[in-house]
Amino acid sequence: MAKKIAEPTARPRQRAFLVGVEVHGEPHLLSLEDSLEELALLADTGGLDVVGQTYQRISQPNPETLIGSGKVEEVKTLVEEMLAEVVIFDCELSPRHQRELEGIFGEKVQVVDRTALILDIFAQHAQTREGALQVELAKYEYQLPRLTRAWTHLARQTGGAAGRSGSVGGVGLRGPGETQLEVDRRDVRRRIEHLREELEKVRAHRMRYRAQRKRSHIPIVALVGYTNAGKSTLLNHLAKSEVYVANQLFATLDPTTRRVELPGGHWVLMTDTVGFIQKLPHTLVAAFRATLEEITEADLLIHVVDITHPQAFQQAQSVHQTLQEIGAGEIPVLTVLNKIDRLPEPEMAQQVLEGYENALAISARSGAGLEELLNNMTEQLFETFVPVTLWMPYREGQLISLFHDQGQVQVVEHGRGGVRMEGLLPGRLMARYQPFMKMQPEKIVEE
Repeated sequence: MAKKIAEPTARPRQRAFLVGVEVHGEPHLLSLEDSLEELALLADTGGLDVVGQTYQRISQPNPETLIGSGKVEEVKTLVEEMLAEVVIFDCELSPRHQRELEGIFGEKVQVVDRTALILDIFAQHAQTREGALQVELAKYEYQLPRLTRAWTHLARQTGGAAGRSGSVGGVGLRGPGETQLEVDRRDVRRRIEHLREELEKVRAHRMRYRAQRKRSHIPIVALVGYTNAGKSTLLNHLAKSEVYVANQLFATLDPTTRRVELPGGHWVLMTDTVGFIQKLPHTLVAAFRATLEEITEADLLIHVVDITHPQAFQQAQSVHQTLQEIGAGEIPVLTVLNKIDRLPEPEMAQQVLEGYENALAISARSGAGLEELLNNMTEQLFETFVPVTLWMPYREGQLISLFHDQGQVQVVEHGRGGVRMEGLLPGRLMARYQPFMKMQPEKIVEE
């Protein structure tokens, strides 16, 4: 009788203890308790088992440990009782905070913050070379100020180009009087520079690709929203495609673009983008610049909101805040309240709609409300015209030509260095012409 071959066992999940911190006077969209609940979801997505949590409201951060000394001792006791291996703080820890806390909790307990957890999740989910480069850059920039003498050399972990110059076998060679810490920092900076150069190549490729799409005059629609709001499911339904969908945070990192047909025979290019989250690390926003440019170049944003989430309105505010930060605040937005099929009473959707501007209710899974969504997109992109007066430099020949092709030109006055144009522009193009609405004729001449 043949013996059954034992299947490989999954790696055991580490036990995590969560610590929430609210500093008096600092702005926050979610309550302390709700933010901790979101952190627990992030921990689960990152492959951790949450075994306990606590929080503290403080008037100002402790310069050494962030939270008060009494609270630190309380956390240490709870961690020992619950056999936790990781302590996660629901904020970004300074390098000093992290070092002090690790010293107090002991070498068997790892101390990480919300930023490190999100970076780890992104590293697990990045599927393309671009995504992997962006995450690696963000991790190095986060880790650089946290290097210590006990630092494990990063080049060994990545097998990359960190030690190309002035190194042997991935380990940096020290010069006269140079410490190993200084070598490590130099190698990390070199790796960061290499990654930035690689991402600039990716960005240049994306810019060429976007330029081709603009020349085709096919409108670009970007799906934005809080992570796990249902953007990928919506794209799949509208484009009849099979973009990866999972009921977890950050299931989609790399942008996916599909053609979608609208009523009247119109076509648009619809892009699914990375989900937003409150306290999104600045290093991650910077690293994902090439991806986020897909949003800033769009003609229309479809903001997908999970209507069933208890903090749906706060999540929507977080998305609007991020859109402003990345320079997409002027692009027209159509809000869709998703997952109405999960509401106990369909009438609830209509009540919630009143709290949102330019919104409609849908179910990306069942298809309810999608016909109305397509009609609204057609109206926004092809039927809504806005009166404008522009002063355009002659070097913007492509935009001048686009106005003639897509808009309704009523007045054209040529002058030194540029042209004054009056007429009607499709609402979807307003963001592209925004810089020229405030420009004066004398500025054109000077340029």
